[in-house]
Amino acid sequence: MEGQNKHSRKISKKQHRYQRMLLNDTGIGHSDFPTKFLMVCNAGLVSGIHYEDVVEMFSKFGSLEKALMIPGKSYCFVVYEDIKEAVFAYEMVNGNCKLEKMDGPIYLLFLQGVPDTKHLICYDKLPDGLTLIEDFISKEEEENLLLTVHWEEINSQLGKVMKHRKVKHYGYEFRYDNNNVDKDKPLSEKIPEQCGFINERLKEKGFLNLLSWIPDQLTVNQYQKGQGIPSHIDTHSAFESPILSLSMGSDVVMEFKLEDKHIPVFLPRRSLLVMDGPARFAWSHGITPRTMDVICLKEGLTVQERNIRTSFTFRRIRQGECYCSYHKYCDSWKPEEVNEEMASKLESTHVHQVYDTIASHFSETRSKIWPNVRIFIESLTSGSFLVDVGCGNGKYFGVNKNVYQIGCDHSKHLATVTYDRGNEVFVCNCLNLPLRSNIADGVISIAVLHHLSTEQRRLQAIKEIIRILSINGKALIYVWAKTQCRSKMSSYLKQDRKNRRKEVSEGNEKYKSELLTDGLAVSNSINDDNRINNSVNSVNVNASPQPMDMSKSDLSVNLPIHNNRTDFQYQDLLVPWKMKSSAGKELPENKRDETFLRYYHVFEEGEIENVCSRLENVHIVRSYYDEGNWCIILEKIKN
Repeated sequence: MEGQNKHSRKISKKQHRYQRMLLNDTGIGHSDFPTKFLMVCNAGLVSGIHYEDVVEMFSKFGSLEKALMIPGKSYCFVVYEDIKEAVFAYEMVNGNCKLEKMDGPIYLLFLQGVPDTKHLICYDKLPDGLTLIEDFISKEEEENLLLTVHWEEINSQLGKVMKHRKVKHYGYEFRYDNNNVDKDKPLSEKIPEQCGFINERLKEKGFLNLLSWIPDQLTVNQYQKGQGIPSHIDTHSAFESPILSLSMGSDVVMEFKLEDKHIPVFLPRRSLLVMDGPARFAWSHGITPRTMDVICLKEGLTVQERNIRTSFTFRRIRQGECYCSYHKYCDSWKPEEVNEEMASKLESTHVHQVYDTIASHFSETRSKIWPNVRIFIESLTSGSFLVDVGCGNGKYFGVNKNVYQIGCDHSKHLATVTYDRGNEVFVCNCLNLPLRSNIADGVISIAVLHHLSTEQRRLQAIKEIIRILSINGKALIYVWAKTQCRSKMSSYLKQDRKNRRKEVSEGNEKYKSELLTDGLAVSNSINDDNRINNSVNSVNVNASPQPMDMSKSDLSVNLPIHNNRTDFQYQDLLVPWKMKSSAGKELPENKRDETFLRYYHVFEEGEIENVCSRLENVHIVRSYYDEGNWCIILEKIKN
């Protein structure tokens, strides 16, 4: 008896704590009487519990009306069709049962209601432009189509074993290294003749208007139980619209996401999914790797096991650029030209002001000397005069004790850090260096030029560097590269734990504990429910980069926001810097946890060489790729 009382007191104590948490978070109170609303107090997305886990457990006790998972919370909710079923679940589970991933038992509360999550997940409609045609093929046709794929050729150029699935291409190969197709290299193996009925079948079923062309590219994906595909938008410039996907072998739930909207779409076996318009160009789609899916039936929610699923995705190669109106997500879209006044405002807001604000935190993350920069500095002879343009916190001072060195930076706060370390430094704009011509034996400019927003301004900065160089003097310039993966992953991409695990698993060299990331964003990843705040605007950050409308701040230019620690999808973009509270002690409290956006122009291969070659008094000594940067050594020569 004493043991039972002790157990009851423990449960009651836990419940009181969760009652306060719920009231503070949602304003919803608990109920002292049974209701059909239950709070699962200690099982949520943050604690690693999945929607399917909750539905599988609680559907054992009755018909579920719905289950609600809240992003960023360690609790969730279930709603039964009948109060008696909720009471049964409460009696059986509360303090007694646990899920596989949990250390202790589940605690439950009866509630007066549950939060409204319609804006988060929608089950009762499809994204605009999405058409689902059930029973598009018969069982016999399904069997015949599956037999056309010869997976024994998986090691050939036409087939590959991906991390989450097997893939084979017909007509053209889709390259996952650049998310595009080589339109000039069609494959010898065309789409199988057995697939030639697609257009006629659409006509038979009354959907002739959905497709005006014959597919010339086919990707076959085979998913084993538990496998999936990351959320993505098919590259606009690679394929026409629509894109058709035929599901065979198993049902599955495909997740469609657009900003803060989320629509799970149930794809029955032998159904055809047609993605056109917004569903093709704006909504991302993917399949979460898991062994089961939650299915919404008339009787309520239920869990369905997955089996081996094969999808045939039919596309038409696009010849030329994409001219869609979904510029946020279009790789063909080129931002409007930025004039000098606009460029100056953009850099002032999203470079100069940001670095002055984050100077202390930024300086704490910049201590490692780049090996190739060290080599360049040490190559200067004794008594040489070295200028560091954009010196930041001055970490390259003192590398060569035998040279005289000065530095400059636009950020007064970063220049102060350098000065406090006993170095000679001044504040200026790199477009107009207040130094005499022909005085420097060497110049370094590390991770600076990519903050200039037009090619003309980048060229002007290089001209200034060359102007202050003496004849035969040399300059070393580093800029961010658009390509962050060449022979191995850059340090920038390695900052993502998933990428580090991938690199280790593939046998590449282990990740060094001290990052070589001068100028690279070292920040916490941005969660789906976080918002970026700065002096210009507030925008929502999701898995895909999103343009920021600057019209409200007199900056009438759209720029995509980069998703940190991922490959760059655009050349001109805004890169988040997440401020840590502990690093921003000198800031007002309301600024310490903000995320600031820095402007970058990331360089294509050969771009920095092309800019420098426009100068007649310059000889390109060497250009190379170094840890996610394009680098160039220039020598000043006589005209």
